[in-house]
Amino acid sequence: MTPLRRLILAFATLALTLPAMADPARWQAEWPNTDFARASVAFSEIMSGGPPKDGIPAIDAPRFLAAADETRLSPREPVMTYAPEGAPARAYPLRYLMWHEIVNDVVAGQPIAVTFCPLCNTGMVFDARVDGTALTFGVSGKLRHSDMIMYDRQTESWWQQATANSIVGQMQGARLTQLPAWMESWDSFLAAYPDGLVMDEPPAPRRYGANPYAAYDTSDRPFMYRGEDPPHGIHPLARVVRVGDRAWPLERLRAAGELREGGMVLTWRAGQASALDTREIGAGREVGNVRVSDARGRPVAHDIPFAFAFHAFHPNGRWMVAP
Repeated sequence: MTPLRRLILAFATLALTLPAMADPARWQAEWPNTDFARASVAFSEIMSGGPPKDGIPAIDAPRFLAAADETRLSPREPVMTYAPEGAPARAYPLRYLMWHEIVNDVVAGQPIAVTFCPLCNTGMVFDARVDGTALTFGVSGKLRHSDMIMYDRQTESWWQQATANSIVGQMQGARLTQLPAWMESWDSFLAAYPDGLVMDEPPAPRRYGANPYAAYDTSDRPFMYRGEDPPHGIHPLARVVRVGDRAWPLERLRAAGELREGGMVLTWRAGQASALDTREIGAGREVGNVRVSDARGRPVAHDIPFAFAFHAFHPNGRWMVAP
């Protein structure tokens, strides 16, 4: 067991045995600018993930390399791909997102937030504007249903990464727009976008390329989660493809290769390593490359969370378990 995993488990035990510590009066010293009078969730659902505010440092103004010049990534390593029209596609390697969780970037004049929560496997890119105001985000150190709670630096409101909405503070009730982006292997990105860009290694003392959550996605239970298991006998840490409030089990898509349902076209092909399996990210077991498009072939916003996270945040969601 890695030292980080031991630390997480220790904080999980503490959080589960001391739920009363979820108290805004205790948080106010660290969060003097957060309006705790405005909240849409029960404070008892929020717990410390271990690190303090900004203990996991978000990346601002990331540097990029031409994809052809990148030599550190292995072929099966996962990256988050954002490919807007009119600008070069950008790859954000999970070897960096694993340690920073948020990248604040500007692409073709549009501010975006590239986010990844390792405990839920939720990787999403958001338009970082609300009513025309650009926001930048940091990692709060708090979790809800095991998912990262982000905060915006402008109002210090808290945002649920898995649902893209603000749950505490001045911005409570606001929602970010999820942009079409996807997780794929470095090899897949290079083949599709040979003239693309890739985020350069941040100047921070981290073991980039190593997975601090070794064997997490084959664990019996999620860390710091005390909610219900998903229905239909689906393992809590099985991956699903989420589009809105619908979830397709990844194993079903993998077996079919392609599914055309509900106006969506989902495809799976081999070649991507799990970032949350072996100690070395690029050596993880096969999870495959997933793409989701509409009937006209346009990319559709989606993510690939663990089943427990989909169930926690979409309790009335639709499980696409049968033809």
